[in-house]
Amino acid sequence: MCPFPTACPTTSTLCPALTCRTWCATPCRERSQGMPVSSLASSASSSTKGCDASILLDNGERNMPQNGGLRRSVLDLIESIRATVHRACGPTVSCADITNLATKEAIMQSRLPGYDVPLGRRDSLTPATAQQVGILPGPDFNVQQLVRTFADRGFDKMDLVALSGAHTVGKASCGSFRNRAGENADFVRTLQQVCARNPGHLQDLDVTTPNTFDNRYYNNLQVGRGVLNSDMALTRDGETKNWVNNFAGNQGWFFSQFSTSMRKLAHLPGGNIGEIRNNCFRRNGNGESVILAAEVFAAFA
Repeated sequence: MCPFPTACPTTSTLCPALTCRTWCATPCRERSQGMPVSSLASSASSSTKGCDASILLDNGERNMPQNGGLRRSVLDLIESIRATVHRACGPTVSCADITNLATKEAIMQSRLPGYDVPLGRRDSLTPATAQQVGILPGPDFNVQQLVRTFADRGFDKMDLVALSGAHTVGKASCGSFRNRAGENADFVRTLQQVCARNPGHLQDLDVTTPNTFDNRYYNNLQVGRGVLNSDMALTRDGETKNWVNNFAGNQGWFFSQFSTSMRKLAHLPGGNIGEIRNNCFRRNGNGESVILAAEVFAAFA
């Protein structure tokens, strides 16, 4: 339910409507790529300082290597939704809330179960630092590092494997798998050859059905066709490997657990110290109206 019922009665419907309209007008291939990136935008921000839209700020954390897969088109979609919501309702809804709502709606457009999204977050005044972004899972993380990183934020091994399933429609730059080693030498050699021909290549993380949100990512891991070292790491721990096999064999189970884990991600606490930005890509300047969430609540109390 929209937390600003007096100020903005249409917030909870504007975001889904705009996301759906953009989704339906987008070519199939781009559409399939948009959903995971919007999810990753939410995930990355949540994993550093809480869901606070810090990753949207220009010249900030989104330019760091860990966030190299983020697509500008998805970030522009979030800003477009913000502009429309603010025109209709005034600056009462944060970019952080819009990001979470758009992520949820994009997931539902892929016919996955929905989940509740807590609203009322503020937008960060600063990007995450290099040290904060450094705690995000890296493409060369081993399974112990992955488990520890997720556990620090309250996620178990099932959540880790389920959320990794977003890679079913994700992409990665050549630098992300330059050090790919281990299983399926022929597959690794093919990846290296593609990048040798085109260093700017963006590789599908699901090499079987890259344009479809399904469970084939896990089938690929079973035969050593995971693109990233961190993908293949999921097969090197008894419990995570068990979840890989479970999701590979039961797509409905994967879909259900992915939505459950996304719900946990959406509920991670944020710092809630900040503002409601008038542009998602920059802080409110001295010449702009700075409206803090607390002031909005007070105005309509």
